[in-house]
Amino acid sequence: MLCEDTRHSAHLLSALGISVRTEPLHDHNEDARIAPVLGLLRMGKTVALISDAGTPLVSDPGYRLVRAAIAEGLPVTAIPGPNAAVTALILSGLPPLPFLFLGFPPPRSAARRAAFGTLRAAERAGLRTTLIWHEAPHRLAETLADMAAAFGDRPAAVARELTKHFEEVRRGGLQDLAAHYATHPARGEITVLAGPPEDNDAEDLDGALRAALADHSVREAAALVAAATGLPRKVVYARALELSQAAKGD
Repeated sequence: MLCEDTRHSAHLLSALGISVRTEPLHDHNEDARIAPVLGLLRMGKTVALISDAGTPLVSDPGYRLVRAAIAEGLPVTAIPGPNAAVTALILSGLPPLPFLFLGFPPPRSAARRAAFGTLRAAERAGLRTTLIWHEAPHRLAETLADMAAAFGDRPAAVARELTKHFEEVRRGGLQDLAAHYATHPARGEITVLAGPPEDNDAEDLDGALRAALADHSVREAAALVAAATGLPRKVVYARALELSQAAKGD
């Protein structure tokens, strides 16, 4: 049996009364493990693959091994198991179909904002789907703020520690969620969901700018919204400056 972490898997196997030889397969050794595993499969042996949490290949190791087995015509099958993205979707209260699972957002802010801007541009071209990501706890508040700036204050949810003792699902607008987690750091494994755009928000430049200005400078907010909307940066910057000055005058 191949395990993402043999120590972690040992607890599960012990609880189920399963005694079997285990070997690690993770991101750092997967390439080296492929040839020996394919050799076992060619001999007619059965090899199981489990991950620490969730489903193998879905933000977990195993894709390269499965691809190699398929390329050699070796039989591969799967048994449905836990999946944080689908479980979070069920609990979120957001539209379940269609949905788009995107793995982890880029860890660096500039790349993350660019990725969100690309998605927003796709929405302006007609994409209407619930968006789902995994995220690390220490980046959650910043990611939610970038999402609010890119997508506007649309309905969203943060699901944490699903199927575990401290399971929690917090629902609300992206801005409220960003504000909450800025002062209440999250722990554990996290899934973030954002609902599809409303029909009338594609041209809501002011709404997008106000959301961006809540956590970014005028220049940063303008750049982020310009990338998301496809509008000229000079036009967006001028409007961002007007809104910022108006807010200071209130």
